[in-house]
Formats: sequence, structure tokens, C-alpha cells
Amino acid sequence: MQQIFVYILKNSTRMLFLLLLFISIFLTIQSHSFHKSQVITSANFVTGGVYKRINAANEYLNLKTENEGLAKENARLKSLLFNKKDSLIDDSKNLPAELSTYKVIQSKIINNSYSVHENFLTINSGSKDGVKPDMGVLNSKGIIGIVEHTSKNYATVISVLNIKSQINAKIKKTNHFGTLTWNGKNTGYVQLIDVPRLATVKKGDTIVTGAQSIIFPENINIGTIHKIYTDNKTNYFTIDVKLFNDMTSLGHIYIVENKDRKEILALEAKNKDE
Repeated sequence: MQQIFVYILKNSTRMLFLLLLFISIFLTIQSHSFHKSQVITSANFVTGGVYKRINAANEYLNLKTENEGLAKENARLKSLLFNKKDSLIDDSKNLPAELSTYKVIQSKIINNSYSVHENFLTINSGSKDGVKPDMGVLNSKGIIGIVEHTSKNYATVISVLNIKSQINAKIKKTNHFGTLTWNGKNTGYVQLIDVPRLATVKKGDTIVTGAQSIIFPENINIGTIHKIYTDNKTNYFTIDVKLFNDMTSLGHIYIVENKDRKEILALEAKNKDE
């Protein structure tokens, strides 16, 4: 305590000066609107900068939550899009649940293989989330594969980069159909085979899912035509398709269920039995 008093006595002149300076500044600010406004503006600038940095930090920390929320909202919007029967229907008029053909589930890829001939992916959604075998898997860029096996919390997906994969696809401009396969060579390209030679095809045309698919909705993006080969023996085209998706870098995905699939298969089975 004695040391404090000694310090104050030694620096009394300096402290008195600082006190009087503070009082004079305060009185000046209070009595002049210009000075007062300048101080407030400066204070707002400083505090605003601090709040901006705090908010940026909070946004960074909440990115995962925000991304998951956006993915769920995209799943809902895709479900509405896939179930819209007519492009002229007002977006505000949602189809009743009992009339909806497609159900969309949001998920994420946790394991991805692309370096062998039979590639698979693992997703972090399973039977408890409504995931079943033979459901389509896609993202905002295009198709990814088809669900093969499920457990309670996870599922495996046959990648489009699998030599056993076969998906109905078509040339968007002409509606000519073929079968989408993979020759096991390049991760950036798949092949559309059995396209009739009477089809008009050219490099750059878009390839999408076809109407004959009972797994994917029609007109989901796949890629663009890169090269065209003619098989003189079969009278069909084989087309190299450059994928819109980078299959080596995948994250959030959507799982699509065609609710009418079982009914369609059962009906077609009757024709085979006759």
C-alpha cells in the first residue's frame, strides 16, 4: 500500500495532466456535435470490424451445419422437381404425397473407390433412413450409381465406374436411347452403347437418363459426347461420354426412390410369364 502512495506522489503531476486532458476532450466532444459524431463513427468502425471478424469465425465454425441444412433443402427441392409431371405446373402447387412418384433422401459419401474395374462407394445412410437396394444415387452434377446393399446405418453403391453397371440413357437432343456402361479405362469417361446409327449424334451433345429407366428420373445429367465410334458389324454407335461429375471427388449426394418401381416390375413380369 505504501508503495502505491509513493508511486502516486512521484507521478502526481503526470496523472493530473492526463486527468485534465481527458476531461477537456470529453467536454469538447459533448459540446461540439461534429467532434461527437466523429468519435461515434470511429467507435462504430472499430466495433463493427470486431463484430465482423467474430461473425466470420462463427460462420466458419458453422459451415458443416449450414452445408447439411442446404443439402437437406436441396433434397426436398429435387423431390418436388422429379415429381412435377408438367413443366407448366405452378411451383407453388406441390403434388399430394400419395401422387408423388419419387422420394429423395439426402446422404454423404464416406468411402469411394475408382481405381479398379468394379468400383463401389459407401454412404452414411442405411435401412433406418429408408435406403433400399436399386435406388438411384446422384448429386447436383449428375448420376453417381445405384444402391446395391444396405445395413442399418450404411449402404454400398455400384459406381457408374463399374464394368457391371448398366443404366438406360439417351441423347438429350434426339431422344435416341442406349445403355450406359464403363470400359474400365478412364475415370472421367463412360460409354453409351447400342445407339442406332440412324441417330444424329455430334461431339458436345448432352447425355441424360432415359425414360426407360425405373431407377432414375428422366433427363438427369450424365455428361457430354466426347468421341463417336461406328461398329460396322452391329450397325450401332459406341459413344465416349465425358462425365459431368468428377468421380474421384464426391461429397453430399441424393438417393432417389421410384415408388412405382415394384408395380412396374410386377406388371412386366406377367408379360414374361405368358
